[in-house]
Amino acid sequence: MNRVAHIVAREDRETLWRPLQTFTVTRIVIVLVLLVYLGFNTVKGIGETGFHFDWETGIVYLMLSAVFALLSVYLQSRFMLQLLVQLTVDIVAITLLYIAAGGARSGLAILYLFPLAGCAILAPLLLALFFVSVVTLILLSESGYQVLHSMPDASPSRAGLYGAAFFSAIYVINRLAAKLIKQEELAARRGRELQLQEAVNRLVIADMGDGILVVGRDSEIFAANPSAERMLGLSLASRQPVVKLVEIPALVPIADAFFAWMERPSDAAGADAGAFTFLMIRPGDHLAENSGMAFDSRRDLFTHLKLRFVKATSEDLPEGRTVIFLQNVSEIESQAQQLKLASMGRLTASIAHEVRNPLSAISHAASLLNEDITHPTQSRLLKIVSDNVVRLNRMIEDILKLSRRAHVNHEPLQLGSLLAEIVDEFRDGHAVAPAVIDLAPMGNYQVRFDPLHLREVVLNLLSNAVRYASGRHGSIRVHALSPNAGRIELHVQDDGPAITPEVRSHLFEPFYTTSSKGTGLGLYLARELCLNNGAMLDYEYRMDMTSEGMDQPSGRFVITFALDNPLLP
Repeated sequence: MNRVAHIVAREDRETLWRPLQTFTVTRIVIVLVLLVYLGFNTVKGIGETGFHFDWETGIVYLMLSAVFALLSVYLQSRFMLQLLVQLTVDIVAITLLYIAAGGARSGLAILYLFPLAGCAILAPLLLALFFVSVVTLILLSESGYQVLHSMPDASPSRAGLYGAAFFSAIYVINRLAAKLIKQEELAARRGRELQLQEAVNRLVIADMGDGILVVGRDSEIFAANPSAERMLGLSLASRQPVVKLVEIPALVPIADAFFAWMERPSDAAGADAGAFTFLMIRPGDHLAENSGMAFDSRRDLFTHLKLRFVKATSEDLPEGRTVIFLQNVSEIESQAQQLKLASMGRLTASIAHEVRNPLSAISHAASLLNEDITHPTQSRLLKIVSDNVVRLNRMIEDILKLSRRAHVNHEPLQLGSLLAEIVDEFRDGHAVAPAVIDLAPMGNYQVRFDPLHLREVVLNLLSNAVRYASGRHGSIRVHALSPNAGRIELHVQDDGPAITPEVRSHLFEPFYTTSSKGTGLGLYLARELCLNNGAMLDYEYRMDMTSEGMDQPSGRFVITFALDNPLLP
């Protein structure tokens, strides 16, 4: 029963059809060689000296061989039946040629090795030994017939030697073939397991939240999983030839971090294998340029990424590849923001009820004392008390604004007219000369932003600018631009010294300030209001054209609006 199942399994093996096709082609070549040899002997006149070759048998054998070759190619079914028919025809044809040529003395007994070897390779051992036994009986019968008829050169021992040689050769060939087949089965099974593992890996990589980029030494992107494509705004399926990180403006920060990592010494790179790099990119710029789409969410404006670089090398690929693991920490920051806002809400309620009233009492008492005190030292001390009360009260007001920031109005508003009102209000309230603030024409820019929130943000940025600007004409500049069809940027800059990168990294943290009179909540509040309106506030370094026609880097605050229709018709 097991043998039958083994035979059926062999019939189902697709890889056995190729050896069978080779077997049929070899048969055709052998028959052609025999026909050529017959023709050569006929021309030489050797055919009449005892070596007779049956032309009709050879032609029929050649035709059947061609049919077998076609069947093995175009009718790949019932493998074992085709093999048995071919072996039977081989043995019959070779036997006819062997007997017609005079038996053992003709030397054609060696032709039996061809079908027997094929049987040993393609069939089980039992079937191969059966055909060897049939061939051996044919050889012994033909030799016995010659002995009975006292024919010259009759040699039963030669037939026996042929049979013994065939048995030995077929057994060895069959065992070797069986071993190769087992190795093939093992390789096929391992191949299926690897394919399954590869499919699982692809599924896991495609479904995982972290992005994966495979890049070369020149930042060529060779592969990326769907998460990385979503984070970076890539579509590698349509990228031919391979694109580089440095060729996509939005991904230049990743390329810079990659090259900086590559320039590290090898021992340092190994020691920092677990180190991370944090940066922010704007994938929306690249997406808008390629698809014309508009983006109206915080995630489409900026993506805060955590990068980790891992070197992958192999002997076949000396230059290796680098795997960049990307993690979008924006959602983590959003969750932390929610927790922070919840805590801030509780803190706000506590401060509003427990601190504000005592501060009012302290301020009122200081005012009454100031009316009766004439000594300068005591007046100075009361002024310190009053100033700190005002500072604490302003801090409470900022915190209260945070608690009210959830109530927004996203109706479209005309950016130019609103900014003109805000700038006029700021000039009057802070006694700033009209020429100090240069408000560029805004055109017909229209954005979706709560007007009260935008007023607070712009007033805060102008207050910072006045603090550090030189006060000359045009020392503070407010202008808007649209870098692509899906967004508008509002720039607020001054001619004061640029903020250093060290300070910039903490610029929007709550209660962080470089001024002794600040609370450290102004910029934090401004960014929170922008985020709540689907926009982003950041401090950026841009290139400006100087009066001498040269590019010079300068810092400025940039509000990036995400909107559906940036321009009015």
